[in-house]
Amino acid sequence: MALKINPLQRQPSNLDFASPTQFRFNLLKVPNVEFFITSVNIPGISFTGDASMNTRFKSISFMGDTMDFADLELSFLVNEDLSNYREIHDWMIGIGFPQNTQQFKTATAEFEGLKPSGGNLVDPSTLQSDATLTLLTNKNNPTLRVNFKGCYPTSLSGITYNTQVTDSEQLTAQVTLKYDIYEFEKL
Repeated sequence: MALKINPLQRQPSNLDFASPTQFRFNLLKVPNVEFFITSVNIPGISFTGDASMNTRFKSISFMGDTMDFADLELSFLVNEDLSNYREIHDWMIGIGFPQNTQQFKTATAEFEGLKPSGGNLVDPSTLQSDATLTLLTNKNNPTLRVNFKGCYPTSLSGITYNTQVTDSEQLTAQVTLKYDIYEFEKL
């Protein structure tokens, strides 16, 4: 018996297209960056660990068993006193503590709301942050939320000052973040 499909039941319910300018991004550990974000991506995902079974006739591929998440990348306008740039810079310094371990203690204490002497050297996850990308409709209503778990920065671009710029140009910076996983939440 052939399956009968009614084409009228296969029509999409929403005919509006997503706009690349309709979003809000929130990264808990760096509140001064949130307002100045100019671009953010929903990272791609892929499988790794593909397998192949050889037969007499053909090699048969099997799907991989390990998820690989691409990096989360943000661009933001740098404000005049560099406070939003310094938030990410100080976060990275706290993770890497290039001069002494007190930098790590101070950073973990700041993120936990403690005094610098109370830093948590046992639990480095205190240096991670959750993030949220909220996608908006064409009428600026939230429609979908992308929740990123366990974010931490891996690179921060430099800032270039240039006296030969003729037009009024704002300084921008880019930050790359790693994370554990992201999930979609319908609003």
